Amino acid sequence: MKAYERLLRYTSFNTMSDSSSSTCPSTKPQTEFAHFLADELCALGVKASVDEYGYVYGHIPSNIEHSAPKVGFIAHLDTASDAPSDNVRPRIINDYDGQVITLDDGQLLSPEEFPVLKDYVGCDLIVTDGRTLLGADDKAGIAEIVTMAEYLTSHPEFKHGDIAIAFTPDEEIGRGTKHFDLQAFGADFAYTVDGGAFGQVEYENFNAASATVSITGRAIHPGSAKDKMINAISVAVELDAMLPYDARPQNTEMYEGFYHPTSIVGTVESAALKYILRDHDAEELEKKKAAVVRAASRLNEKYGGQIVSVRISDGYRNMADIVSRRPEILQLARRAVEAVGGTPVSEPIRGGTDGATLSYMGLPCPNLGTGSHNHHGRLEFACVQEMDKCSAMLLAIAGLAAEQNS
Repeated sequence: MKAYERLLRYTSFNTMSDSSSSTCPSTKPQTEFAHFLADELCALGVKASVDEYGYVYGHIPSNIEHSAPKVGFIAHLDTASDAPSDNVRPRIINDYDGQVITLDDGQLLSPEEFPVLKDYVGCDLIVTDGRTLLGADDKAGIAEIVTMAEYLTSHPEFKHGDIAIAFTPDEEIGRGTKHFDLQAFGADFAYTVDGGAFGQVEYENFNAASATVSITGRAIHPGSAKDKMINAISVAVELDAMLPYDARPQNTEMYEGFYHPTSIVGTVESAALKYILRDHDAEELEKKKAAVVRAASRLNEKYGGQIVSVRISDGYRNMADIVSRRPEILQLARRAVEAVGGTPVSEPIRGGTDGATLSYMGLPCPNLGTGSHNHHGRLEFACVQEMDKCSAMLLAIAGLAAEQNS
């Protein structure tokens, strides 16, 4: 089975994670999907199981006589909550002609707005109907890993060392590695297959933090509110305006960090703002955290009392500090990209992966492309041919790794 065919099957599982849930996985369909994948791997001849937390672990034993590194491949089960993910209806556009794609609901996927489409003229694209996301993040990565596994188990003549596979829950809500069992996984190093275009070999990601701002207002009848009312909603807007607008996701790129308000709720009496804070430079992230605290302090001075409070939580860190110490892992992936006709590209990840945290847990773990784009939204799409190349790249990594120490 081709990787894209697996992706089409996998989109039937609504695996959106839920940050408000305290369970692991945070949503039941992730567990159902995990068991489906474990059964699929077992049917292919891979020793696979699902643990109590919904993590799928699979192992393919070495078929070579000499020792070689045990390579791991990781993808995540869940999809993001930024767009609906129920009843996904993908369709294939064969032999894409480079023109605007009109989705079923009338939304436009335009090469003028998304120039990467121009790279896929003549290819077959999988798109949504415009009502939901596709879920290629990260079901495309899962599909490519399973397709690689199928080839390895059905072609014993292909020489490889020990291969470890893992599918993690709740990556999109920052919990993908919370219960990751490094010993059960057992790899010497690994790759998350969780990126965009084929050929990406990524090892620099954001340092991450979140900020929750709570505001206590004072309700007074608006007819007599002069110098008495403190409107918590207005204070929230005021605080947001104190943070630099040019350092927002829509105004930044490459290594530029940002402040990103993700939620605002409130009444006159109380309001709350939530931000995610990101920067590749750890010191710059500390400055962003301090800027939020400083804004709250100034508003407290202005209005008197402690009406604004801030809670900061740290997230993942930039894996570059760890992975850069193992350049041979990056070189192995780049050689694999070239071996299947691609050009390796290393650009900073403007986000994070399970690999960032795993790297600091002792498992160096760069990120690889999946042949998909526009993740977390209704205009998400994947390229059939690029997914094939990604699966071939994973096979090439397995084969090249087996040549080490031979």
